[in-house]
Amino acid sequence: MLPGQEAGKRGQARKAPTLIAGNHRATMFTKAPASWSAPSRLPGPGIIRSGGVQAPVGCWLLEDCIMNPLSEANGAFAIRLLKLLGQEDPARNVFFSPVSISSALGMVLLGAKGSTAAQIAEVLLALNAEDDIHSGFQSLLTQVHRPGALHSLCIANRLFGEESYKFLSSFQESCLKFYQAELEQLSFVKDPKKSRKHINAWVSKKTGGKIEKLLARNSIDKACRLVLINAVYFKGWWEKPFVKSITREMPFKINQKEQRLVQMMFRRDTLPWSRVSEEGVQVLELPYQGQELSMVVVLPDEGVDLSTVEKALTFEKFQTWTSPEHMKRTEVRVSFPRFKLQENYAMDSVLQSLGVLDVFDQDKADLSGMSADSELYLSKFVHKSVVEVSEEGTEAAAAVAGYIVFGSRCRFSVPLFCADHPFLFFIKHSRSSSLMFCGRFSSP
Repeated sequence: MLPGQEAGKRGQARKAPTLIAGNHRATMFTKAPASWSAPSRLPGPGIIRSGGVQAPVGCWLLEDCIMNPLSEANGAFAIRLLKLLGQEDPARNVFFSPVSISSALGMVLLGAKGSTAAQIAEVLLALNAEDDIHSGFQSLLTQVHRPGALHSLCIANRLFGEESYKFLSSFQESCLKFYQAELEQLSFVKDPKKSRKHINAWVSKKTGGKIEKLLARNSIDKACRLVLINAVYFKGWWEKPFVKSITREMPFKINQKEQRLVQMMFRRDTLPWSRVSEEGVQVLELPYQGQELSMVVVLPDEGVDLSTVEKALTFEKFQTWTSPEHMKRTEVRVSFPRFKLQENYAMDSVLQSLGVLDVFDQDKADLSGMSADSELYLSKFVHKSVVEVSEEGTEAAAAVAGYIVFGSRCRFSVPLFCADHPFLFFIKHSRSSSLMFCGRFSSP
């Protein structure tokens, strides 16, 4: 963590609730009346206003499908978040979009200065390559929005600013250039309720209706000056679907003592698969149509606890396990549960634990790259994400908002990949090696 430094005397600001939802992130900045005094310490976990695409900051070498140091940093950031979001309860399901979270942070970084900027860059593991962060995400957006794709993948960014507030043209131009994020003026001061509904409608549209109410009631008030939205939506169809007619109810073992029934899907196919004996896991890749995206599933062997695998997991290991040298096309009998997850996270507390402190502090935040007014700070950071996996394919969305029975085992005679106990899963953009979504399925 970088040492904080005073950014100069600033007016005090009242914190306003912020929400991150689904494949969407929004960041809200607030300005408080001069009569309000700052609390003696930062509050506990809250919601940050940040909306839009969930993605690790765009740092991928897209042309040759070769990862550069920044793409590796993004992957490492995703694995760190996976561990942090699930550490309190090993039995809790986890699902989030690292690309959405990092892209929202990237937009904040465009307007941050001094130690505020240094802390954000450090948590993105790209302290000496800020320009590459932004240009990398610019390249990712171009790559993702390729015409003619056999899947639906959309990353959308938007700035919603108070109509009476002046934002620097350089900040607006950079957000548009690197993140395709235009500034739309709303009247937070005169009608915060109407503004909130307008933003929620935009998020709902960009996430295919999966995230309808990113911003909760009263989450926007008259002190709000800017909401950064980042939304990600994905709908993909398996290259070869599971056979729906043979899906049946089977037990899913949450732990050694507890199990619940799930709808278990079945498929026999030749797929990229590997067994990592020294780690006690199997790794399976399920491609979507067009093979530009795929789901990678990390399944512990019988008797190996998922928490043990998760604690030891690094992005370097993930790269090795999923490399062509290890993943061989093999005939695999697959049993995989049909499931739907919807998760909400207060990311401000998570980011503070990683060392991003100043941007949330009314006295230290330096966002002078956004506006000449020195009274801006990030009030809350929330993330909401949704995923649904079925026989046909996968539908997932994420959003961020920030305010300034049939037996105890699968029925295959020699089951090679039987996901009837907790596992990790990742939705990966193959050409850029970008982790679009990360999750842990522990409990139906």
